[in-house]
Amino acid sequence: MSTRNPRTETIATIAAAKAPEPIVDYVQHPVTEVFGANVFSDTVMRARLPKATYKALKQTIDEGQPLDPSVADVVANAMKDWAIEQGATHFTHWFQPMTGLTAEKHDSFIMPTVDGRAVLEFSGKELIKGEPDASSFPSGGIRSTFEARGYTAWDPTSPAFLVDGVNGKTLCIPTAFVSYTGEVLDKKVPLLRSSEALARQALRALRLFGSPARKVFTTVGPEQEYFLIDKGFFLQRPDLINAGRTLFGARPPKGQELEDHYFGAIRQRVLAFMMETEMELYKLGIPVKTRHNEVSPAQFEIAPVFEPSNIMNDHSMLIMEVLKKVADNYGFACLLHEKPFMGVNGSGKHNNWSMADSDGNNLLEPGTTPHENAQFIFFLTAVIRAVYQHADLLRASVAVPGNDHRLGANEAPPAIISIFLGEQLNEIVTNLIEGKCEAGDHGGCMEIGVNTLPQLPKDTTDRNRTSPFAFTGNKFEFRAVGSSQSIAGAQIVLNTIVAEAIDYMATKLEGALQAGKDFNSALQSLLQDVLAESQAVLFSGDNYCDEWVEEAARRGLPNLKSAVDALPCLVSAKARKLFSTYGVFNERELESRYAIMVENYVKAINIEAQLTVTMASTMVLPAAIKYQQQVATALVNTKQALGVLAAVPAGAGSGAVDFTPQEALLQDITGSINGLKSAVDTLAAVHAEAHEAEGELIDHAVYFRDKVIPAMNAVRQYADALETIVDDELWPLPKYREMLFIY
Repeated sequence: MSTRNPRTETIATIAAAKAPEPIVDYVQHPVTEVFGANVFSDTVMRARLPKATYKALKQTIDEGQPLDPSVADVVANAMKDWAIEQGATHFTHWFQPMTGLTAEKHDSFIMPTVDGRAVLEFSGKELIKGEPDASSFPSGGIRSTFEARGYTAWDPTSPAFLVDGVNGKTLCIPTAFVSYTGEVLDKKVPLLRSSEALARQALRALRLFGSPARKVFTTVGPEQEYFLIDKGFFLQRPDLINAGRTLFGARPPKGQELEDHYFGAIRQRVLAFMMETEMELYKLGIPVKTRHNEVSPAQFEIAPVFEPSNIMNDHSMLIMEVLKKVADNYGFACLLHEKPFMGVNGSGKHNNWSMADSDGNNLLEPGTTPHENAQFIFFLTAVIRAVYQHADLLRASVAVPGNDHRLGANEAPPAIISIFLGEQLNEIVTNLIEGKCEAGDHGGCMEIGVNTLPQLPKDTTDRNRTSPFAFTGNKFEFRAVGSSQSIAGAQIVLNTIVAEAIDYMATKLEGALQAGKDFNSALQSLLQDVLAESQAVLFSGDNYCDEWVEEAARRGLPNLKSAVDALPCLVSAKARKLFSTYGVFNERELESRYAIMVENYVKAINIEAQLTVTMASTMVLPAAIKYQQQVATALVNTKQALGVLAAVPAGAGSGAVDFTPQEALLQDITGSINGLKSAVDTLAAVHAEAHEAEGELIDHAVYFRDKVIPAMNAVRQYADALETIVDDELWPLPKYREMLFIY
């Protein structure tokens, strides 16, 4: 009787599955009608709110004016009526604590009356403020367990929305999350603060250029990469369930080397999933534009068009939630970990970032007049200076354990942060620095305020996929953000460091003008000085090559290879001054962020270590020992059947049977089993010592990186070797060759 093998049963189930039944109908429900249907949008507010209320709310949204409580009551009532008409029964303050996920506590609209009936109510007070328990969320020491009070505060700049459920809908109100004592406990508040800091400095600079703009905001369009595997395989992998990545798995005979998956035809089951995902996102007003197969087998991408950073931050979190929710409808598990499979590409969230003003101008878009181009070069130079001065903070903003497996691999930028401008812009910048006046291949240098830049089409140069921070026509693409991350962390750092750079440059320019210098010559001198100081961060070559690592070291660029190396940068004297100066974090808030991120690193590796020991001991070793027993029994039985008491040397005579190869196989299996058991014991001991070690939290993180992770890797090495020789019917874990190709 053959042993039941869940792996082969899952494969049989997939093979027998029928094509998915249509769920979405874009004929009956065109995108133009569906888009924003579940959003309390500007159109809905204009139709449902009194003119005076709508005007007051728009002033709050567009200009940051304080909201009158009486206005909040009117908005709350209109929001409630709209939500109930759509089938909502509850509302929730939807917020983003430091877990990296979203959080919600649902409350009903029902309010009992004295006569035993009930009415549906929702007040301005309930809209503006909620009170979830703050003690059970990460706080980095800001809140103790007994200090439970925390507040959620309505963010009117991000529209409320409805989430569809099986038995009704829930009104979700985007909110900030703060402690009882006022410190921020989420990612939204510092994102809003950083956006305001950049807006203040950018408007100040625009005034120097004579711009009438009333507002500046950052925009972002994050590309989201993810994996899909059959849920049957997923449920057989404790590592995927608990850690998000495979801790074991031999490389398959075929990986991504044929490059046949990238942009390939999308399978019907996957396409059905994508189309329903898009429909759900359209309802939420999320402008997803692109879908395609990515480089690795079973890897895909979805990308929205640009939106203001705060709104897109909320939408990015919703994209991740909807991907996982809809995947279940098609029997998939959606993996958002940065490196769920070793040996093939990991997943990122390429953060396409720019700045825009209230007149619709992209501040990183080259213009058509000398004045417009002078302004463009000013803001471009500010970004270059910001990245040069604070490359360490940008690296720290993406310092999560999953990214340590990805950064520097074939599909991701290295840990060294540098900027790629493209051949044409790079020449212009170089000539500005050197003060050259000869025309080069791409137009030579530019005399600020006099010459027009040569035409800079968006595809002016080949893309550099190895660069972590690349200019791509009218935006910068920060490619190092991890696929599982909120984009808020990178946005907060980017907004703040660019605000500081603009502040520095505007102050210098104002000083020169006050000293009586001509604007154009003062600007030319400023740009030349700043670019000369910051040019070390510019690199147009292959960021993966060893020569670049050596060159970057000579240039003084930081090479923070792991999250443990990068995270202390968050609490450096330089970082403390930066974030406090621009009102993004006070010292206590910054310390808490650092503590949370280091603690999350330790917890993640701790979980992986425990899983490695458990899975190796209860799944891999038993399978290997069973196979060892089978080989040993077969060898003994065969010898007995042939009447052979010992192995006969090769060439010992006609008709002699040589058992040496079989005995070698048994020795290989036994050696690998012994090696695995020894490695597991070592990992268990090293892991136990990690919790006994004294010192700061970062010391624990260093120990996990330097001791625990290598011990985990040693266990994997033996386990993966056994996978390639143990009887396939005995192997308990779905293999890469199955998970990546059978779906």
